[in-house]
Amino acid sequence: MSIRPFRDIKRKKTKTISIGNVKVGGDSPITVQSMTNTLTTNVKDTINQINLLSEAGADIVRVSCPDKESSLALKEITKNINVPLVADIHFHFKRAIEAAESGAKCLRINPGNIGSVDRVHEILKAAKDNNCSIRVGVNAGSLEQDILEKYKEPCPKALVESALRNIKILEDKNFFNFKISVKSSDVFLSVKAYRLLSEVCDYPLHLGITEAGSLIPGGVKSSIGIGMLLMEGIGDTIRVSLSADPVEEVKIGYEILKSLNIRNRGVKIISCPSCARQAFPVIETVNLLEKKLAHIRTPITLSIIGCVVNGPGEAAQTDIGLTGGGKGNNMIYVKGLPHKKIASKDMIENIVDFVEKKSNELLKS
Repeated sequence: MSIRPFRDIKRKKTKTISIGNVKVGGDSPITVQSMTNTLTTNVKDTINQINLLSEAGADIVRVSCPDKESSLALKEITKNINVPLVADIHFHFKRAIEAAESGAKCLRINPGNIGSVDRVHEILKAAKDNNCSIRVGVNAGSLEQDILEKYKEPCPKALVESALRNIKILEDKNFFNFKISVKSSDVFLSVKAYRLLSEVCDYPLHLGITEAGSLIPGGVKSSIGIGMLLMEGIGDTIRVSLSADPVEEVKIGYEILKSLNIRNRGVKIISCPSCARQAFPVIETVNLLEKKLAHIRTPITLSIIGCVVNGPGEAAQTDIGLTGGGKGNNMIYVKGLPHKKIASKDMIENIVDFVEKKSNELLKS
């Protein structure tokens, strides 16, 4: 059972590009990205983290290539992962060429750091020769000097001017397999820049609030910024940037998409904050269920409400529901209808069983 949004989001139609076997833009699903925080030269740890991110739902993963050893390490890394890899190039254009030749499916270049147009042309040749896409990653912290002097400080127009300048460089070489980002750590600056860029180009946009901070502050900032844009139909792929475990970036990314009914993956839990009316420990129950249901990939809605004030109403709108009752007699709902009473001590096991069975039914249908 899915809840129909009160207002459908009309997504802006952009060009479709390929990052390996993943499509970005056009009618393709909005993808979720993350980035490793291991040393790329530590091949074993980097492979392990990429696979953890993939298991959590990352469609695309980015790695940092600050030196030649890191770029060349991609040869071994790409043999042991199942998601396309984006190589983040910091300053030297040769790292991009090496990464493309080593199996990267996208090169993230920062226009303010790469240098001359001739160097960008060499990167584009390597990208074409190796069927590799490009992300033009404009960042408020590293704008071209002349643009910064013109506008005196990073502002939406400055970010967009940088993006358009670099779009032209790619287009002049008949290279169109690219996406763009115009990021800042300031939510309003980022949102305004993306709005402006969306008005003047139809290339796919990579959304994010850069350097957003730790788990809670960064998650909030990213949800506001990315969510505002997605609600306006802007954006084709997202990355939540956190000073935290990269897996948390993927989780929050999907929560943003699920909250807007854009893309559902796994169990969507609707739960109350708990109060003196609760018939069972709601917070503990929800925490346990999140862990025990983390393996479910099928979109399923589950309501966990501690009492009968809102419980039946929420259960009527979810696939499976649990409502607290008197004397430990809690009610499980299936497809919005009362199914059976269950003691608090048996709740977790029963809910997990119901969700797993529902998941199997949906997979077979």
